[in-house]
Amino acid sequence: MREIVITHNEKGQRIDKFLMKYMGLAPKSFIYKMLRKKNIKLNDKRAEGGEILNSGDNIKLYLAEETIEKFVENKSIAKSGRDFDIVYEDENILICGKPAGLIVHPDREHKTNTLNDQLLYYLSEKGEYNPDESMGFVPSICNRLDLNTGGIVTMGKNLGAVQELNRGFRDRIIDKYYLTIVKGVVEMPGVAEGYHVKSADNVAALSSHNNGGCYVCTHYKPVKTNGRYTLLEVKLDTGKSHQIRVCMQSINHPIIGDRKYGDKDVNKYFYDRFKLDNQFLHSYRIIFNFNEGCLKYLNGKEFIYNFSNKFLKIFNEIFTENVE
Repeated sequence: MREIVITHNEKGQRIDKFLMKYMGLAPKSFIYKMLRKKNIKLNDKRAEGGEILNSGDNIKLYLAEETIEKFVENKSIAKSGRDFDIVYEDENILICGKPAGLIVHPDREHKTNTLNDQLLYYLSEKGEYNPDESMGFVPSICNRLDLNTGGIVTMGKNLGAVQELNRGFRDRIIDKYYLTIVKGVVEMPGVAEGYHVKSADNVAALSSHNNGGCYVCTHYKPVKTNGRYTLLEVKLDTGKSHQIRVCMQSINHPIIGDRKYGDKDVNKYFYDRFKLDNQFLHSYRIIFNFNEGCLKYLNGKEFIYNFSNKFLKIFNEIFTENVE
């Protein structure tokens, strides 16, 4: 028999979901069979599977230890570097600043030292996360940025915070703002919207017709122009991969440095002059609008993460030029 005491980080989830994480290698059918046979008890009572766990709850697994070990994944924290900045942190959430070039989650080309790896290692070094003690929950990143887009990324340190952050992004009660420099002069605020479709080679396009794609909406307003390029503040109403980049291309104001959706001649100019080899796009501001829930204390709070030194140099130089 094994006894598990639910921690603050793990509370708020159904017992069946917790068990599927705790014994991550076990088939779902095994978990539900053990519940039906009363081999799993919650606070010394029969568990049906849908009960919501509270901090301090006691789960008893009346199973052979070798059976439990067979189904428990060995979760370890990889030692990682630290390329991110801390924007804000409390007992529930962590807001960090990601540099361009650091991937959020692993993919086929980037398998280690991801932002997720770095944040988990950071929390483990602080003593706030131990996979051996919190096997039913892993702190989770709740918004993503492209590999070559820098800026604000949020992580929930406990399940309640993760659920609230995910709700905030899904229900658009968290406002996300970006700064970008685009080709050409944008004189008035506007909206770029349409249906977002991605091809097999990971290139997206925006269509005015609903051809099976997802509707996307991007608000933009000019902040500064030098007669050739414009600094825009962009606010997302939706969140699809490459959304801002595709939307700016669709209104004939592609982002400088964007190798996938940008203007080749403009990109060459900025590479030759500044060695800019990725899109000038930065997630710089986030505002929370929680009127309820465990993150209500953050309601109305705004957090800002400034440009990298490289972006600041580009901004300062091109917007202080004399343009005839």
